[in-house]
Order: sequence, then structure tokens, then C-alpha cells
Amino acid sequence: MLRLTPENKGLPYALYRAEQVRGLDRRAIEHFGIPGIELMERAGAAAFGLLRERWPDARRVAVLAGAGNNGGDGYVIARLARERGLEVRLLGLGDHDHLHGEAAQAAGAFTAAGGTAEAFRKLPVNADVFVDALLGTGLERPVRDDWAAAVDALNAARAPVLAVDIPSGLHADTGRVMGTAVEADVTVSFIGLKQGLFTARGPDYCGEVRFDALGVPAAVYAGEILSARRLDWIRAASLLPRRRRAAHKGDCGHVLVVGGAPGMSGAPRLSAEAALRSGAGLVSIATDPAHAGMAALTRPELMVHGIGDTRALAQVAARADVIALGPGLGAGGWSRELFDWCIARDGPKVVDADALNLLAQAPVRRDDWVLTPHPGEAGRLLGCSPADIEHDRFAAVDALQSRYGGVIVLKGAGTLVKGASHRPTGLCSDGNPGMASAGVGDALTGVIAALLGQGMDPEDAAAAGVCLHGAAGDLAARDGARGMLAGDLINALRTALALSETDT
Repeated sequence: MLRLTPENKGLPYALYRAEQVRGLDRRAIEHFGIPGIELMERAGAAAFGLLRERWPDARRVAVLAGAGNNGGDGYVIARLARERGLEVRLLGLGDHDHLHGEAAQAAGAFTAAGGTAEAFRKLPVNADVFVDALLGTGLERPVRDDWAAAVDALNAARAPVLAVDIPSGLHADTGRVMGTAVEADVTVSFIGLKQGLFTARGPDYCGEVRFDALGVPAAVYAGEILSARRLDWIRAASLLPRRRRAAHKGDCGHVLVVGGAPGMSGAPRLSAEAALRSGAGLVSIATDPAHAGMAALTRPELMVHGIGDTRALAQVAARADVIALGPGLGAGGWSRELFDWCIARDGPKVVDADALNLLAQAPVRRDDWVLTPHPGEAGRLLGCSPADIEHDRFAAVDALQSRYGGVIVLKGAGTLVKGASHRPTGLCSDGNPGMASAGVGDALTGVIAALLGQGMDPEDAAAAGVCLHGAAGDLAARDGARGMLAGDLINALRTALALSETDT
């Protein structure tokens, strides 16, 4: 059986906001008797161990340390590196003459061991590895002045960068860049994973993410409600219903894809094939009569209907279990007529692409649908810009769900899934930049519709569909992410689905 080995394998599924992690840290100190300096020592040791694991031949290490606890971690790393015989330079930013608390203790231990801190002016050109221990998770203002100069210098350097807890300049809660941010090769996060590492710009700046709980007892986490939950196909595959040996196509759902105005026949075709490849028993397409005859030429398993009006649509839809509405639908009179009929019809549906733009013009709320906007479509649905959506994707998905009901899939790096249940927002960590390609979103529509048709709960179907789609994208990217087509992803769906299969 196929085994996926994503970079995030082994990471926890619980995600937190920065203030929550600070609360966990305080609880470990105040209620479980772990001294703050001990947690700092453990963090420094974990980061240094990762440095040695990733760059075992590195002999020259430059640590950039701020004046807070993140900088204190940097002092521990620098001291441990000196003890192992490495050549170390510690470059400080901020007021290192008046450090306090655990950071002051860590700096004192570094100095007592023979280390010397110097003010940052420029980076050493001969460093084998840089350690970013500048700003940590508490950043709420744009990075400026000497701090921005240090960040930009790290990004221009040729040597790799290890970020401690979070890349400096990245907002821990939202994943947005606060003016400028360190582009790390590896980020090691402590005690609780921060949700901003995995969405918006987080994946661009974190590189590979590692985690260390620092030996904090499990009881520390009791009662702390997650801010979000990480989703991946390794776990989400278990959500799929078991398929009986005696199953027939009628048991596996009939998906109807509605879309394909003149000149846009490809989008519903991609959605429909993705639905087939995701296990739907039957898939039909309702499309413009002008190209209906061509849609099934290369995939005869599809049933294609030329639809001129809603009377014809009603006849086709009567046999369907779920509707996928929007791929290539357009915005003309025919498009609006089909859209209005589908939206008014009871029953599960996935709404995407042009249908979302029509919905933005005349908003309604339903509980039986899954909406799958990208940031541009989400902005139109909420009456704001795509930049506003990306400023805080978690707030945006909450607002969309509150206004439109059902389940919201906010697409993008770190796709978010939000339903009406009390479950924390889901954040998919599968996927890759090769999926930034025409038709990939249409494929997702088909995947989720297929899982709905197989009887899954809408929120589970959305979560599993996003992860299956991402896992298939990762499989397709093994042959190269740049230039990957939606069809390559669709072809990989069947292989990704093998993860959920058992001998029955």
C-alpha cells in the first residue's frame, strides 16, 4: 500500500494562537513546577540538536538574538555550540545590557562559558548556518529599522537559516508578513504549534516545520481549546466510508456537475472526472448544448447532457444525489437561470467558481452546501478585497460561515475548512505550489462532491476532500511541481485513495 511521507509527518494536529501557547508555557511553570530557565534550556537544546541533524558538517554558526525570550533561546544555542567546539558568533539586537528574567540567565551562562555577544552590524560572510532568534511569537507591529535590516540580510545570505519558534516577522496567528520576515529553511516550534505557520504566507517563510513539546506534561494542555486543527490525508483517509464487496454504482453516489457556458467546457469536464476518480458511482454533466457532444469523447464514462433551460435541468437532476455547481458556469442569462434553480433546490451541493460570483450578487444562506472560494471570490462574498481576506484567513472563514451557512472551504496555502459544528477550524497542511494551476480548483469541487455523494457528512467530506486533493497534488508533484496540470492531479487521486483502502 502507498505510504505518503510529507514534510509535516509526525507533527501534532493541535494548532494554537500565540497567546494560548504563552498560557501553556505559564501553566507549565506555575502549576507543574518547571522553571522557566529549564524550558529555555530545553528549547535551546532541541534547536541545537536539530541544527546538528540538518547540517552536521557546519563548523561556523552565527546566532542573531533579540532581547526577549526568543533571544534567550539563542543564547542557549550559542553556548551549546561553543561547548561542542563550533565557532560561534552571537549578534544581538535590542538592549542586551538590560536583559531580564530567563533571557538574562541564559546570557549570563553564555558569558560565563567564555562567549561574547556583539551588536549586530552585518552578517559574517563565512557562517555555515544562521540561527534566527530575533523576535518570536509576540510580534504585532511591522518590522523596521535595524530589525528589518537584519531580516533582509538573513534573506540575502547564502547559508541556511534555522528559525527558533517562528521566523522573525511572521505573524504567529495569521501567517501574514509584518513588513518583512525571515525566509527560514527549517523552523522548530515549541510547546504548541502556531496556526500561522501553516497558512497564508507561513509555508513560504517557515520551510520545513519541526516540533518539540519540551517535555511538558500532557496535563498542561487539558482544558485548552484548540484554535484550529491541522488536517492531512494520512489521518483524513480514515473518514471515508468502507466500501462493501457487494457495492454497486448506485451505492456510491450520483454527482451532477452544472456548468460550462460557451467557451468554458473544460471546467465541468475536470470536475466530473475528479468526481469519478474520487469514487463516485455515477457522474453526469449538465452543460451548454453547443459543446455537450464533445465533453464525453475522451471520457466515455461521463454522462453529458445539453441543457437549454431549467425544465431539462430538473429532469437530469432528479437522478442526482449531489450537485456540483459553478465550474465554467459563466454569468449570462443561461448561467443565472441554472444557478437560481440549483440554489433553490434542497439537497447537498458544492458551490464554486462562477456560482460564487453570482451568489455574491444576491446572497442567501443555506445549511446544505459547501462553498469553496479562493481569496478573490471570498472577498466578493464579503464585500472586501483579497488582501483583506489574506490579512486574517481565520477571521475571513468565520465571517463566511456566519453569513452563508453550511461549510466553507477557503482555498489557498493552508486551505481552511469551517462548518457550523463546534469543531475548531480545519487547516490542511497537504499540497504544494504546483497546484497553482488552471483547473485545480475545479478538480477540488468534484472531489468534495464525490465524497458527499458517498454519504459523508458535509464537514467531513470537505475536510477529507481538501486533504485527498492536496495529497494527490503532492503525488503528482513528484514528477515536478512547475508545469503540473490539473489532469496530473486528477490522475493521482486514485493512487492517493489507496491509503484508505483495506482488504475487505
